Amino acid sequence: MVAAVPSDYVYLDHAATAPLSAAAAAAMEPYLVAGSAGIAQAANPNSLHGPGRAAFAAMERARSALARALGAGRPDEIVFTGSATEADDAAVLGIAWQAALERDRERRQRRNDAGTAPRRDEDAAPVAGLSFAPHVITSAIEHDAVLAPCKRLEREGFRVTYLMPDADGFVTVRALEAAIDEDTVLVSVQMANSEIGTIQPIEQLAAVAHDHGALFHSDCVQALGKVPLHLGELGVDAASFSAHKIGGPKGVGALYLKARTPFRPLVLGGGQEQGRRSGTQNLCGIVGFAAAAAEVCEGVEDAQAQMMVQRDRLYERLCAMAPVQSTVDVPPGSRDHLPNIVAVLVDGFESETLILRLDALGYGVAGGSACSSHSLAPSHVQRALGKNDDEAHSALRISFGRSLDRATADGFLAAFAKVIAH
Repeated sequence: MVAAVPSDYVYLDHAATAPLSAAAAAAMEPYLVAGSAGIAQAANPNSLHGPGRAAFAAMERARSALARALGAGRPDEIVFTGSATEADDAAVLGIAWQAALERDRERRQRRNDAGTAPRRDEDAAPVAGLSFAPHVITSAIEHDAVLAPCKRLEREGFRVTYLMPDADGFVTVRALEAAIDEDTVLVSVQMANSEIGTIQPIEQLAAVAHDHGALFHSDCVQALGKVPLHLGELGVDAASFSAHKIGGPKGVGALYLKARTPFRPLVLGGGQEQGRRSGTQNLCGIVGFAAAAAEVCEGVEDAQAQMMVQRDRLYERLCAMAPVQSTVDVPPGSRDHLPNIVAVLVDGFESETLILRLDALGYGVAGGSACSSHSLAPSHVQRALGKNDDEAHSALRISFGRSLDRATADGFLAAFAKVIAH
């Protein structure tokens, strides 16, 4: 039984998950028919019979639509996954493993030409017996879906550098240039932060990586549909995306792998997705993902400008209240920050208290990333910004969609004022 939510409840936690869009629901509806009547739409897309071929054709249409929405060079650069977390894991581990192997192979070949190096067993563990210590660079404010595989790489013998952001939450080109070296095989920096909304200079960072012979991956989950995004113009080798952050269904994500990017698959089995991610594809979710992406990428510039108006007004009104300050400096009209995230610190309050009191008044907000909302530890993003424990525990994130209007925002502001005056 689905828990009842009041019809007038105001949901301001879109960065955690966005409500299912009408476009995605309509695209998925034919795939939700029960019994044999739904076989024609929802057959296994890897089967050779007629229904299977029809399902495969539908999946490839969705792949092409998603590639167009993202600005990928070609449809086969899109790999469907079970989530953005899986896409991040696959990118960081799969690219780092294979890039390190290929770098080692090149170096050994040069030594072999000089008659000085033994051959390496290509079937060995990813970094077993490498002739160098491969280096990966990421930032200290990445999502845990990037930080966790980086920690695994460290356990496997990789060197990992965690770039600290500046006080405003940006990873600078100078910081990357100071950290990168000849052994760097991969740089992974998110496009937009889910807690504070900062948008990183991905084009410039990717250029630095490429100038040093390294590959570049970006977690683009929060940026999609909020700001203009074109993979060809970003210059990345890989990028991760999520359906449910843009009004698509949960349980489906995508990994963009630019053609000829070194990659070792993480999920093994039947060889689906051209051997890059085994497992029967979630066809219903995939078509919903493609429909949602096409919708949010259409007119994204206008939507960005519209949401920025609400963001700037919320910052102005909230920060005029005595205990509230912006987590990072967000100048009015800034395009270096997501247009739909407002991040504040509320002195004297814990975020859990604020969340529950606002929820009781009919407003849903968050304290930070939904993936760590049940942890009592201070946010690693807040700590990387230099916030102390009390400040980190007072963080509040308001994130919204395109439908937020002034009247609804005013209702939230009134409820917030009531809560902190309690």
